[in-house]
Amino acid sequence: MPVTEITFWKWFLPKLRNKFFLTALIFLIWMLIFDSSNWVEMLAAKRRIKKLEEEKVYYLKKIEEDKKKIKELRTNAENLEKFAREQYLMKKPNEDIFIVDETNL
Repeated sequence: MPVTEITFWKWFLPKLRNKFFLTALIFLIWMLIFDSSNWVEMLAAKRRIKKLEEEKVYYLKKIEEDKKKIKELRTNAENLEKFAREQYLMKKPNEDIFIVDETNL
């Protein structure tokens, strides 16, 4: 055995005989592993909260972008017509639409 292990055991074994140290050690193990709000679950919850906060920031940005688009569509008739033609393939009466797929060109 290396010297560090021997000194650790020389320090640790007498402490195990102390009822206060043993009680504190059992309490610590119980809180870290077996408790309903244990350390592992707390770490998982923190990761989930961080992920949800990142999603929140993403969706808030998307909401702002969509609000700008809606405002632009409500104020400009040309943009509204362009949007309707591109997104919903709407057309005027007596008008033909040709869809060109640029990925195959």
